Amino acid sequence: MNKYKRIAVLKGGWSPEREVSLNSGKQCAKALREAGYDVVEIDAGRNLAEQLKEAKPDAVFNALHGQWGEDGCVQGVLEVMGIPYTHSGVLASSLAMDKQLTKHILSAAGVPSPEGRIVSRAEAAGGHVMAPPYVIKPNAQGSSVGVFIIREGDNRPPAELTSEKWSLGEEVLVEKFIPGRELTVAVMGDRPLCVTEIMTSLAFYDYEAKYAAGGSTHTIPADVPKAIAERCLNLALKAHQALGCRGVSRSDFRYDESAKGEQLFFLEINTQPGMTGTSLTPEQAQYCGISFPDLCAWLVEDASTGR
Repeated sequence: MNKYKRIAVLKGGWSPEREVSLNSGKQCAKALREAGYDVVEIDAGRNLAEQLKEAKPDAVFNALHGQWGEDGCVQGVLEVMGIPYTHSGVLASSLAMDKQLTKHILSAAGVPSPEGRIVSRAEAAGGHVMAPPYVIKPNAQGSSVGVFIIREGDNRPPAELTSEKWSLGEEVLVEKFIPGRELTVAVMGDRPLCVTEIMTSLAFYDYEAKYAAGGSTHTIPADVPKAIAERCLNLALKAHQALGCRGVSRSDFRYDESAKGEQLFFLEINTQPGMTGTSLTPEQAQYCGISFPDLCAWLVEDASTGR
């Protein structure tokens, strides 16, 4: 028996991840209809409160990605309106969107991450702020938007950092580049699902690799030593819990087999992971015997305020 009947699926918005969100929202709405819910799809605008008043949902499925939709802002609107919603609450969403704050919190919880620091975009563009190889990424974006790898031999940082079209914030996180393999773990409630290895022929697992057909291949479960798989699962759960995440999250890691000592390094956590045809979280759920409609229904039934 469903606790909620009429569900508003929020999608789109105006972050750089709008197109992915539209795709996620469309597929989640279809899955929820298959699960028996009355679904209204909302392309979220700045008049979201009016849109929700008109829709009159019992609960909201938040399929927004990136700034505004994933950083605590929409969550705050839903709290004020008293509408139950999926995924993480205001605080966890805000913390997880800030990569440097996330690193500080997870470091205290014993989750290792690459050495790094925040610098201004101008400073990062002016010359090497760390010995190459290193990574430059916006401090408050998801889906690997605006991420650059500076390799040994590169004379200077990328010209994109000085572009007038740059709209990804004036603070960037500069981190030591960790070689090795890309691993990811989705957490559902308090259950880490499994470990997937992501492989791509592109420079790294960037926006195109994540969302373009054929941009990456996934090995599930990852072919890694049992001890590494177990540590990856444990670290993903620890990250989820330390930040106070709810619903589902997905944590990404680098596995450096050649390193002496620590070999696993946390990269980032996604509090509203993608739900598209190439997305990792539904794929892991399916591997664990949870269909896409059942995953979406579980998220809806887990919805609440005060998250």
